[in-house]
Amino acid sequence: MNLIKIFSEIKQQKLFGRYVTNKHIEPILETMSNDFEVSTIGYSVNKKPIYAVEIGTGSKRIFMWSQMHGNESTTTKALFDLFNFLKQDSEEANQIKKEFTLLCIPILNPDGAEAYTRVNANEIDLNRDSVHLSQPESQLLRRMFVDFKPNYCFNLHDQRTIFAAGNTRNPATVSFLAPAYNEAREYNDVRSKAVNVIVAMNDELQKHIPNQVGRFDDSFNINCIGDMFQSLNVPTILFEAGHYQGDYEREETRKYIFVALMSGLQFIYNSDTIDDKTTNYVNIPQNKVSFVDFAYRNFNINYNSLNIITTFAAQYKEILIGDEIVFEAYFTEIENGVAFFGHQEYDGEEGDYNDDSNNFPEIGKKADFYLNKNIKFVNGLIKM
Repeated sequence: MNLIKIFSEIKQQKLFGRYVTNKHIEPILETMSNDFEVSTIGYSVNKKPIYAVEIGTGSKRIFMWSQMHGNESTTTKALFDLFNFLKQDSEEANQIKKEFTLLCIPILNPDGAEAYTRVNANEIDLNRDSVHLSQPESQLLRRMFVDFKPNYCFNLHDQRTIFAAGNTRNPATVSFLAPAYNEAREYNDVRSKAVNVIVAMNDELQKHIPNQVGRFDDSFNINCIGDMFQSLNVPTILFEAGHYQGDYEREETRKYIFVALMSGLQFIYNSDTIDDKTTNYVNIPQNKVSFVDFAYRNFNINYNSLNIITTFAAQYKEILIGDEIVFEAYFTEIENGVAFFGHQEYDGEEGDYNDDSNNFPEIGKKADFYLNKNIKFVNGLIKM
């Protein structure tokens, strides 16, 4: 299948950008009830409904959930792209629906989604609540896991723009992890099943985003949902939707998450054995913190009456204003000879830095300044 072409035909156009809440998905879910089983499976701290979509009648059972962290919405968009594909009466869609039963929670943390925060309304990170199960959303996820008895779990997240795919200047557009199931981070048959799926997804993604797939750190933490489910003998895969060049709305990235979901399902459909793909898996470069959103190099700064040629950086903060996410750039570090890469880079050619306050790129200050008093930067970018 040409997954890129399929995506262009089935993309859910009603979802766009970074801010995705119950308000955005409910009208779509209403239109899906004739094709799939759509239900309210529980409620959040603030009594917002948590929805599930069940698709197919097959014996291979896949449990997927997104927006456990409310401000991580890319994989939610990709789930609705997958739903659009599976609504079709095509041979490929019908094959998946015959072979699989998919249970998908598009937004596990609707309170966090509305507030655009990582945590839930009680300010608890649900991905650190797998032992205590202190929150209604965590309890619901565990109950669905126990009742559904999945053969695989897909744990769907976003990651920050700071990650590179290994020691490269390539952003980690998609990253995966087969979580450890014990402190020793050993590989048993359960973890190896997750590894095999990841290797298959990586093989497909390399055709489309070569050298932009990463492997997430596998430090063991039983409080994390993925580590817990892996330890409970269900192959679990962490998906991390990251940055694609210039794609702060994550519209390109959602395409590659869709490709990953589809190629993962195809592999599970066709695979009956457990092969040792550990070497292939560990050869996927591990995520490395290498990027800032803006790098400004070779700027002359007057500091304590000394002229210093240095480099400084700015990073976007994602601010919810009304129903939109606004990206506001703030200075985050200043150091001569720093090794970070910028998604956008500017060479000051030893020109003078100036701003409207103290003529210094102070950490935490908005990235509004001048180069040589005539080139103006607003919100990190040159103002044309």
